[in-house]
Amino acid sequence: MLPINFSLKRIFKLACLGVSLFLFAASPYFSQQTLVETALVVNIEVPVRVFDGRGNFVNDLTIDDFEVYEDGDRQKIDAVYLIKKNLIHRKEERKSLKPVTSRTFFLIFEIADYTPRLGLAIDDFVDNVLLPQDKLIVVTPQKTYRLKEMSIEVKRREEVAEELKELLRRDTTMGASEYRSALRDLQELARTITGFLLSDESGLSSAAGEVSIEIERLEPLIIQYASYLQKLEVLRQVDELKLIDFAHYLKGQEGQKYVFLFYQREFIPQIEEKVWLQVAGLYQSVGGIDLKQLTADILDLYKRDVSVDVERVKRAFADASTSVHFLYITEPPPNIAGVTFEERTSDIFAPFVEMARASGGFYESSYNPRYLFQNALRAAENYYLLYYSPRKPIGEGEFRNIRVKVKKPGLRVIHRLGYFAY
Repeated sequence: MLPINFSLKRIFKLACLGVSLFLFAASPYFSQQTLVETALVVNIEVPVRVFDGRGNFVNDLTIDDFEVYEDGDRQKIDAVYLIKKNLIHRKEERKSLKPVTSRTFFLIFEIADYTPRLGLAIDDFVDNVLLPQDKLIVVTPQKTYRLKEMSIEVKRREEVAEELKELLRRDTTMGASEYRSALRDLQELARTITGFLLSDESGLSSAAGEVSIEIERLEPLIIQYASYLQKLEVLRQVDELKLIDFAHYLKGQEGQKYVFLFYQREFIPQIEEKVWLQVAGLYQSVGGIDLKQLTADILDLYKRDVSVDVERVKRAFADASTSVHFLYITEPPPNIAGVTFEERTSDIFAPFVEMARASGGFYESSYNPRYLFQNALRAAENYYLLYYSPRKPIGEGEFRNIRVKVKKPGLRVIHRLGYFAY
């Protein structure tokens, strides 16, 4: 899987990428900005989605059906608006407000391989969701693109979709090439090492002294295997600061923001732990290399901790009032004799799921990205905008938790976690 920090580097690139297309323009669209906070928060906006037990959006709620709490204290609701796509369908106001319902879509593709199923997901989005007034930013494994305004009125939707698919297909091939190359080399090394260690030539059942020559031949491969594991760790490292920067950028944008993160399941070829332990036990040192320590280092690389402060990232995206939708594509592992493929996304999966939850977004996993995208879009297109003025005076930037309840029983309520009170 291509690392998320690669995309975020592209998002915040200042220099023009030098690609100019009629429909999609490569863009330095996300420039570094200093976020200016208002001195006083007058109204807090909370997009709220309410579903029944069958997952259907509930669209008949009134202002009296809602209760909102800030850090446990009930607040007075100023207004509630029912929004469908980018239009206000119903409003109830105790205070007259002017909600901004324009839409900006961010499609971020963290993928190493383009598949036709992704193409079908793009077709559905362009054909059935995208409106002429919408803004669209697409982040591929290679570049960032912004859809030119009113493009779908200039060209047919099918042409827009085809151009977008071609950009994604091309950029995935180019942008993920280093990762795929490292992964292929690692697979071949794992196959070679495993084949040797499990063969009669390896001497795993013989005295160590009888096979020192064979192990000396194998030792450079083991070192190279460890080196490739470390390289893949660097390539896929999540950059927490860039995630926070992205959240700050989103907060400064007007209207409703939707981030759809397509993330392909990741597998790393591994040699079974019991084989490494056998190697370490039989061959303590060869050619000045401490194989016991080397194999221990490799086993440590197999283990992985969450590399970001999940709570900090959650709060940043909740504060941005942005719906983050995490679409986890569960591709099956490769099938290579002698090599075990272990899923290596636990440190990625948990933070992004929590990011989606904290922002009131959607998260799900499936082999079919079209199915994931359709469900996420269905969940995103209908919502209530709820506004309240906090009873507690604005503080020094402390995070305040929001909880929205609905008086009718049996309903599921989804909304952002809270905001920073500057």
